[in-house]
Amino acid sequence: MQATIINSTTRYGWAAIILHWLIAAIFIGQFVLGFVMMRLSSQRTAFELIQLHKSFGFLLLGLVILRIAWRLGNAAPALPHSVGPLERRMAPLAHLGLYAFQLALPLSGWALVSVSMLGIPSVPFNLFVMPNLPLAQSDAAESFWAAVHWYLAYAGIGLVALHFVAALRHHFWLKDAVLMRMITPSSDHSVE
Repeated sequence: MQATIINSTTRYGWAAIILHWLIAAIFIGQFVLGFVMMRLSSQRTAFELIQLHKSFGFLLLGLVILRIAWRLGNAAPALPHSVGPLERRMAPLAHLGLYAFQLALPLSGWALVSVSMLGIPSVPFNLFVMPNLPLAQSDAAESFWAAVHWYLAYAGIGLVALHFVAALRHHFWLKDAVLMRMITPSSDHSVE
């Protein structure tokens, strides 16, 4: 049996798995990077980390858009029979919440740099200048978007932690295939 790029009825394919784990790593890494860069005493190092944070933020935004497009074109595998009716109704809402946070967080960061009175251009990975969003620059707008970005970051990491705990619950307590289907890809003839 050969693993496929697309989802099967029981497992995710390589495309969904790679996007899932890549987005998860960047999302968590961005939280750590944001936490560290705001607490550094060296302004030069903080500036360099902020530029890196912006670069990964734009990358994250692009990957999340790609993930959502892929998800819309590839049906998610059916949940195992062990998943109860309440969880079946809540799972799509939880995933929708994760997607919303993964979009809102980089967008709020983009808004923050767009309204900043400093006017420092965003140059993702030193490749090109990312244009600012068409928002008016002001100290008040910068304070607003900084707060929005901060609250979204903490709420988003809380949602990711809840998602992680739910995956562990499925694997270790319920002993179903929910976690494994996001680790082991579908195959041409996969059955469960």
